[in-house]
Amino acid sequence: MRKIPCRHLVLILGDQLDEASSALEGFDPLQDQLLMVEALEESTHVWSHKVRTTLFLSGMRHFAKSLEQRCLPVDYRALETHGDATLAAGLTAAVLQHRPQQVLGVEPGDLRVRASLDDAIKLIADSACIDWAGGLKPSINWLEDKHFLCSLSQFRKWAGKSASLRMEFFYRTMRKQYKVLVEGRDGDQPVGGKWNFDAENRKGFGKAGPKNVPAPLIFQPDSITQDVMALVEQKFPGHPGDLSRFNWPVTRAQALTALDDFIENRLPHFGAHQDAMWTGMDFGWHALLSSSLNLKLLNPLEVVHAAEKAWKEHDADLPSVEGFIRQILGWREFMRGVYFLDMPELKTANHFGHENALPAWYWTGETKMNCMKQCLQQTLTNGYSHHIQRLMVTGMFGVTAQIRPQQLCDWYLAVYVDAVEWVELPNTAGMALFANGGRFTSKPYVASGAYVKRMSNYCSGCSYEPETRVGTTACPMTTLYWNFLDQHESAFADNPRTALMVKNLQRMAPALRGEVRARASAMLADLDAL
Repeated sequence: MRKIPCRHLVLILGDQLDEASSALEGFDPLQDQLLMVEALEESTHVWSHKVRTTLFLSGMRHFAKSLEQRCLPVDYRALETHGDATLAAGLTAAVLQHRPQQVLGVEPGDLRVRASLDDAIKLIADSACIDWAGGLKPSINWLEDKHFLCSLSQFRKWAGKSASLRMEFFYRTMRKQYKVLVEGRDGDQPVGGKWNFDAENRKGFGKAGPKNVPAPLIFQPDSITQDVMALVEQKFPGHPGDLSRFNWPVTRAQALTALDDFIENRLPHFGAHQDAMWTGMDFGWHALLSSSLNLKLLNPLEVVHAAEKAWKEHDADLPSVEGFIRQILGWREFMRGVYFLDMPELKTANHFGHENALPAWYWTGETKMNCMKQCLQQTLTNGYSHHIQRLMVTGMFGVTAQIRPQQLCDWYLAVYVDAVEWVELPNTAGMALFANGGRFTSKPYVASGAYVKRMSNYCSGCSYEPETRVGTTACPMTTLYWNFLDQHESAFADNPRTALMVKNLQRMAPALRGEVRARASAMLADLDAL
């Protein structure tokens, strides 16, 4: 028990379970106090999936236990004991209890959270009803998040004043900086002669389907996780999701085991079929490490080095290794930089002016479109779907169905276990929905039902036909795709990346184009009926 005045109250947020956190540097258990807060709002400001909430709370409780085992003092404000409505309320109560000279924390990955905590501290400091010893009012100092490999200042310098950013060039810079998959006297040339092997990583399964799919590891819920699961069912009974198959790492030890399992059993075959989808194949060869990375249970560089080592020492497939490393060293770092660079405008971006409401079946999976049904039901069961299911099925439909970007962004933030706003928002608004007008993508990611048919078996047995553009059996993916091109024909004709799409549109007979418009109009008027 600390008997001297509190110097630092150190706040650790639910996605900052980092043993090497900046917040722990210089921590003195005789003078300082750690604080962790479970807050209702973090599961209700979006309708958070039960699996997502369970992962965060279980991860927090396990991390608090590990800190206490290191004899570090933790003030843990649990939902069932303290019931804090918001993080700000929990922080306020802790500040009034501990009377610190200063509050420290690692910069949050959600600017909503940062603003609310800043406001809470200011309100306390300005209160005339509180007598601060020596007149020293508390302040909050946000520390750099050293978990990431590119600091925000470095990213801003790289981006400069450019209106258009491209991940590929950023990725090459990071490869050279960290000497990953490079060779040559100066370490500035890519191994294998190419920076990017993406063209080799887009294969479908064909009619035979996937073979020898590895089973994911099983992490049996311990007593802490079981208590959290019961709490989530009690506090959030109406929220989406099913906890019966909860199976995500909640400790660093489990995350490291998951990393080892991926490197040994799935990475060698990860690349070729990473874009492919198949009924009943929830995980395939995907890493399943994003939630552990985003909770900071894993360090990105240790993940990158493990993959590179598999290529160097165990002859793992280079396109697979490069494709995986690009997601971590490239996209993940890039998206964080974009988030902090482009906020708050990114939050409200709506380039196409789309205003349709999110169909209710996004929350149930009860739709006649089998591709959407499969991806949504997988998401609602596991809190997970892979990048192509998010980008080219649920996201792509959001674009062509003209759904308001903010509604779909909130859905993505709610339902995925790896969702924190710094990574979710730019991926959804910027990449999937083109809501920012192509800030870092050269074209909208849209395609007809033919793409889904080529990359999956979802079209088999569907109520709709992917080749059909009009009529009652017309595939909504197809009809809405052609309607989308029709609506933006002029702009897309001027873009080299979409010009071929427009040429194909212009080959369509005028009468058929009219029928497509009419069928699309009927679909857009009643998306819930699809």
